[in-house]
Amino acid sequence: MKFSARQISEILEGTIEGNPDAEVSSVSKIEEGKPGSISFLANPKYAEYLYETDASIVILNRDFKLEKSVKEGVTLLRVDDAYSCFGKLLELYNQVKYNKTGASKFANISATAEIGENTYIADFVSIGENVKIGNNVKLFANCSIGDNCTVGENTMIFSGAQLYPETKVGSDCILHAGVMLGADGFGFAPNSENNYHKVAQIGNVIIENHVEIGANTCIDRATLGSTIIRKGVKLDNLIQVAHNVEIGENTVIAAQTGIAGSTKIGKNCMIGGQVGIVGHIKIADGVKIAAQSGIGHSIKTENSIVQGSPAIGIGDYKRSYVLFRKLPELNEKIDALEKELANLKSHSEK
Repeated sequence: MKFSARQISEILEGTIEGNPDAEVSSVSKIEEGKPGSISFLANPKYAEYLYETDASIVILNRDFKLEKSVKEGVTLLRVDDAYSCFGKLLELYNQVKYNKTGASKFANISATAEIGENTYIADFVSIGENVKIGNNVKLFANCSIGDNCTVGENTMIFSGAQLYPETKVGSDCILHAGVMLGADGFGFAPNSENNYHKVAQIGNVIIENHVEIGANTCIDRATLGSTIIRKGVKLDNLIQVAHNVEIGENTVIAAQTGIAGSTKIGKNCMIGGQVGIVGHIKIADGVKIAAQSGIGHSIKTENSIVQGSPAIGIGDYKRSYVLFRKLPELNEKIDALEKELANLKSHSEK
């Protein structure tokens, strides 16, 4: 699908410099711009590429001053905030890209399922008994929606995602490929013979509205009750969320983080990649955890920043790290002092 500079300017409330009929059908980085693509300039560090790009349309700030002319065939679209406007354009592009409706003849849909209007159900999607699917939901190939699940309106579930029975997903969510919701939590009890007996996991997973979950992230069902991901949470790829965990509103977590069972994470937290969090603790609102940190105890102070394993306050960590880097040098000094003391002792004994 093609869009003209005139159409885009109306959407973004921009001003055109160049050909209002210039058309684009793809997006590109400004340094890789090709004819038929649209790009943007927001960071002044990339200003040199504005005069070299072959993109048909470039979005830039109204107050940006040209040092020279752009290439022939490049149309400029001036807006108040190039970065946010380009983001808005990408969002609209995605909406058009995924604007599909209808159900494939190869999908397996239970007769007891309730399917909303304007939905898209791709090849080999499986929808179980008593499932409720809201309006404008998109289910891509090979998804599995288990019995008694609910999926809110405007939610997209990409290929291969699996929802175990009783899982509840809210509205305006995005579940990327391979997401696994509602698998059994890691619950085993040792017996007298030192074997492990499985503890039944009979709870569920609840995903509230406006949540995005990255590819191959796993969220386990609760032993009892619910594992809950509150509204606005953003989870990266390859994250493990164990049974009975609760993640507060608008918290963001980067890839390969693991959260053990029954931990409660507050709202507006930021957690870096490869963080390990033990079970049965609480993390206060607004906490920031640096990548590769290990959290072994509750963090009770709101808006604190921690780093390290075991994690400590960011200021203490930085001071400790300065000393850590000097350990080889300090060790050499200690060896030299020990030799000097030994020499002084031998002389005194003589």
